Amino acid sequence: MSSAAAIESVETARTVKPGSRAWRRFCRHRLALFGIAAIVLMVLASVVGPWLIPFDQLKIDIRHRFAPPPWEGHLFGTDMLGRDLLVRLLMAGRISLSIGFLAMIVSTAFGTFIGVTAGYYGGAIRVALMRFVDAMLCFPSIFLLLILAAFIQPSVATITLIIAATSWMEVARVVEGQVRSLRERDFILAAEMIGAPGRYVMLRELLPNAIGPIVVAATLTVARAVLMEAYVSFLGYGIQAPMASWGNMLNNAQQYLGSAPWLAIFPGLMITLSVASFNFVGDGLRDALDARLDLR
Repeated sequence: MSSAAAIESVETARTVKPGSRAWRRFCRHRLALFGIAAIVLMVLASVVGPWLIPFDQLKIDIRHRFAPPPWEGHLFGTDMLGRDLLVRLLMAGRISLSIGFLAMIVSTAFGTFIGVTAGYYGGAIRVALMRFVDAMLCFPSIFLLLILAAFIQPSVATITLIIAATSWMEVARVVEGQVRSLRERDFILAAEMIGAPGRYVMLRELLPNAIGPIVVAATLTVARAVLMEAYVSFLGYGIQAPMASWGNMLNNAQQYLGSAPWLAIFPGLMITLSVASFNFVGDGLRDALDARLDLR
């Protein structure tokens, strides 16, 4: 590239708003766009779909057990009790995706609080908080999750809180590192010199400038939460029948893999699609919010 072209590129980058540049970079990430479309489609299907299907998720029809797809209006077939698999899959999507989003909100909020506090105050507060984070990370999340789930009555609320309690540590580390890098910037020092209280500096100065990594971490946390709910429900400690989730649908289908494989294939595909889609969106957001890509 010639020097004139490089200068023109720099000038063009300066005249375009950072939000517009980030949006253009995100739109160039095809997998992220696919992820957004898949997530929107899954959410809409889970919310609206059960109202459009003329079958009840709890209606048992013993005469039509294990009907293969498609069969007499049952597009995805029926399960071991003759219930329509598609409507149960969509109702399970409501549960699994709700747990994913709610666990993301709780874990991101708590992890952000810990990270901002540790990164801003530093010293003994940072050491104590980050050593607590390190201690929590020493335990494998899935085993900690199963231990908590085994002693707590399973419900959507308790499973959400348990997953959030085992998912906030990565967010805290990301936020702490970002805040610590911003801590000595001129605008932070200027705010402190004019007497701004610590709460104001954290909420109005540091947090908005660390929002990029937080958004990326939150997106990836949804994928992690959906997968962890599937783990717990598959092992029988999560959402209990008759309520359906993708994880307990897999748990119920495992003994019929040979005779009725569609009972496991469809929930497995939904888990795979949702986790992959959120990861794609997270990768796209990471690239879009990376200011170092402005001049590329």
